Amino acid sequence: MNKINGYTEEEAKRLVEYVSDGKREGKTLSGLFASYAQKTGRAKGSVRNYYYALLRSTGDKRVRSILSGKDLKAEKIIPFSEEETDRILKEILLQKSRGVSVRRAVLNLSKGNDKLMLRYQNKYRNVAGKEPERIERLMRECGLKTESDDARKRIEEEINGLYDKLAASLKEENKRLTTLIKRLTDENALLRLQLRNN
Repeated sequence: MNKINGYTEEEAKRLVEYVSDGKREGKTLSGLFASYAQKTGRAKGSVRNYYYALLRSTGDKRVRSILSGKDLKAEKIIPFSEEETDRILKEILLQKSRGVSVRRAVLNLSKGNDKLMLRYQNKYRNVAGKEPERIERLMRECGLKTESDDARKRIEEEINGLYDKLAASLKEENKRLTTLIKRLTDENALLRLQLRNN
């Protein structure tokens, strides 16, 4: 059977009908994705991604037929500029440094706008996963300790700990050797004395 972006044509029709009916009833897309996912055993994110991929597949006659008369459209997403991305990430990182979770930070930053919150959260996760060096650079720019700073500090502490153990061990060995030398020197002096007296 021919598939459309991984779903059968029948599955695609069912999803479009489900979303279309739900929107007419005033339900949110997010809620519809969640309930459809639960109903079909698919992941919510997978349903959402499929839905948007379907809406963008307008070059396919089958998709145009399925969507015909449904008044479903994907809003055009304007990507963040590099400057906006850095500003958003810095704010999230600063809030995280004060003990705020990423989820709470993006909620604060988006002022309760669910779509914007999701975009901020996805942007943070995407950059953190794919560009950890960018996160470290932004943390340094904000005056925050980075993971590499923490790793460097841990390594320095381990080296200092090993040095201290080695120094303590050498001091103990030095004491032991000093005591041994003194005892041997005393024994040697006694032997010389005995030899002279014989």
